[in-house]
Amino acid sequence: MCIIIFLYGLILGSFYNVVGLRVPAGKSIVAPRSTCSLCGHQLTARDLVPVFSYILLRGKCRKCGVDISPLYPVTELLTALFFLYSYVLYGWTWTFAAAVLLVSMMMILVVSDLAYMLIPDKILLFFAVLFLILRLIDPLQPWWNSIIGAAAGFFLLLAVAIVSKGGMGGGDIKLFGLLGFVFGTKLVLLTFFLSCLFGAMVGLFLLFFGIVKKGKPMPFGPFIAMGAFAAFFHGADLIGWYVQFFK
Repeated sequence: MCIIIFLYGLILGSFYNVVGLRVPAGKSIVAPRSTCSLCGHQLTARDLVPVFSYILLRGKCRKCGVDISPLYPVTELLTALFFLYSYVLYGWTWTFAAAVLLVSMMMILVVSDLAYMLIPDKILLFFAVLFLILRLIDPLQPWWNSIIGAAAGFFLLLAVAIVSKGGMGGGDIKLFGLLGFVFGTKLVLLTFFLSCLFGAMVGLFLLFFGIVKKGKPMPFGPFIAMGAFAAFFHGADLIGWYVQFFK
């Protein structure tokens, strides 16, 4: 079962690359078939095997030799690993379903944010419907924690956007509102803290080595994903450790 879930994660991760790159550009996720961005070579089945095709092709187009973005195999592999990790932790439970939805949404949004610095409303709306159905079946305890969490996530990011005069995008604000609905108040606040922490650490690292320039905007989506995964999978442990440490 672990192997099957891992393979499904690889396949869906490949599809999430397509969704994350095409939806913000207003393109269909069904047609046309994938092609090389430089020479237009139509990719065949052997070019599209998740992760393995990238390795066998040594990260280059079979026809023209242009470099293929490592974002593709990384997204595929991370999706598979997070799916597997979710199953190992939760088994066949509604929490596992929530984890799969969370990983799916965040991987798509990370691809979109890295490519366009945009978190599409269409993606958020689609997953909002799925999360609403899930929380009707498996509500947080108490049930109103989802409502308070959604308000906390949304208005916290809205306040940051106002104070920073646009330092936080509208997509980030809506995303935190949705995460608050799924996580509840405590975990969405933890997600915000961890996202800022990860963003600051990576930002300082990139600035120190001259990879990015000071004042240049960076996509915040990947750091939100990191914070959301840490809070969802181990938020209770982190909060418990924090309370004991400062007790």
